[in-house]
Amino acid sequence: MHYEGLLIGICTFAIIGIFHPIVVKCEYYTGTRLWWVFLVLGLVGTVAALFISHTFWASLLGVFAFSSFWTIKELFEQKERVKKGWFPKNPKRKYDF
Repeated sequence: MHYEGLLIGICTFAIIGIFHPIVVKCEYYTGTRLWWVFLVLGLVGTVAALFISHTFWASLLGVFAFSSFWTIKELFEQKERVKKGWFPKNPKRKYDF
């Protein structure tokens, strides 16, 4: 049997699951200021995926890269969710809304 596809699916699920609390914590402590870090991570992951010959690792790098890109969007959406009161504000931070 070939388990590589199943492992890619499990790892994809884990990567996406890990990025969710990262978005929440990052917005809570720093706001949207660090969006560029996720852009850099996404670009590095994309380039690395292009040069990795093993399908499994190239796939996981691609998932990581595009999860990083998606995180940029989610950071700004998280800001709106905080603004609506769906998530708590950080009392130690000054908000522009």
